[in-house]
Amino acid sequence: MKFKIVPAPRSHEFVAEAQQALPLIPSSENDCCARLVDRTALDARETAREWVTFLRALGLAEETESGYRRLRRDPDLADLAAAFRETVFGADAVLDVLDAADEPLGVEEVYERFREEVPNWERYRRADWDDEWRKRVERLLDWAVVFGLAERVDGAYRSD
Repeated sequence: MKFKIVPAPRSHEFVAEAQQALPLIPSSENDCCARLVDRTALDARETAREWVTFLRALGLAEETESGYRRLRRDPDLADLAAAFRETVFGADAVLDVLDAADEPLGVEEVYERFREEVPNWERYRRADWDDEWRKRVERLLDWAVVFGLAERVDGAYRSD
């Protein structure tokens, strides 16, 4: 399963902090979001909800019949990088664009090469889909830097 949610990039340390904010015993989405807002620098429930989903994508949390819970797993950078590439929608395609490039690429250049990957239903869902997906690609690139899969060079990105 691929997860589409990509919150604004934060540090590897913040990922660990957010994971620790989730309960070990399954709890409702509302309770998990409240814990994230209370115990981290997240300031809104909607942002916390994105983080619950993102932590699931990274293999640090799971959804059970009773709600969400954190997994007893260290947020190892190599494991996070692999999970990011495998389970976050678009991450592998964006990284493939960087891998195929001979030089660092800006967000716009990566987006233009990625653009065909945007599903048709996303294109019809909102009038500003192009801007939304351009921002998503930028977030994917920034997360790739956090997880050591890419590096930023003079405002552009290259495969690491």
